[in-house]
Amino acid sequence: MSPLSNSIRAALGAVLLGLSACSASPAVTETGADTDASAEAFNRPATRLGLMSSLPLYWPLGADLAAIAQGQGEVPWQRSALAGSYAVEPLDTLSPIPALAADQPDLDPLAGLRRIAIIQPRGLSASDNVALDRWVRAGGRLLLVLDPALTGEYDLPLGDPRRPVDTALIPPVVARWGLAVSFDEDQAVAVTTAPLGETALPLALSGAIAITDPTAADCTLLANGAAARCRVGKGEVTLIADAALFEHEALAGEGGATMRAVIAGALR
Repeated sequence: MSPLSNSIRAALGAVLLGLSACSASPAVTETGADTDASAEAFNRPATRLGLMSSLPLYWPLGADLAAIAQGQGEVPWQRSALAGSYAVEPLDTLSPIPALAADQPDLDPLAGLRRIAIIQPRGLSASDNVALDRWVRAGGRLLLVLDPALTGEYDLPLGDPRRPVDTALIPPVVARWGLAVSFDEDQAVAVTTAPLGETALPLALSGAIAITDPTAADCTLLANGAAARCRVGKGEVTLIADAALFEHEALAGEGGATMRAVIAGALR
């Protein structure tokens, strides 16, 4: 599928701009005026949450390695919103990393994690798919967000490795769990909501999920088909075919409350 056309993106952008004007909130930086509140949030006991994403959820868009190493730059609103509930641990890989010495064990990035959010990831390797499936079946709780057409604006050229993945690459493990994701390019350009548990999930040009193999996992479609929840072995997967909630602060609720509720419901 091709990236969102300029005309569609512009039309949806106008809708989102109106929402943003109604719910704008000050940005939080590492050294901003909200230091006391941020410190209080970070000092609370928190649940570990593994996070893999091509979106600027943990590091700001376009951040370079030097700035990251020095802890410089604006903290994304998503990270600030999650800080009071989770100890977020960014993940670059899901599969074991070979040890540097023969007498040392391989490093397992999923060891000790019970909850993981994978939101619009870059392509997962074959070993990542195997590791993720094994981790879920052993009892892990996974939120997997795969959006066929991102609606956010990202000021980086196509092909820049720092740019979010405009069209989700559906990993083979999704089919292994008996699911498929499709996209209707002719759907109306609008922001809607659909029920996801006790939360109203905002949607903008969402994908559609289908259960292709009912014997692969115990799956239920939710949010008018834009989401699914599956029991896989001892674990659980919540798949959402729309990332708008994680792209647009105006859709995430006050202080990110809607975003936190969706994550909490998926990783309960």
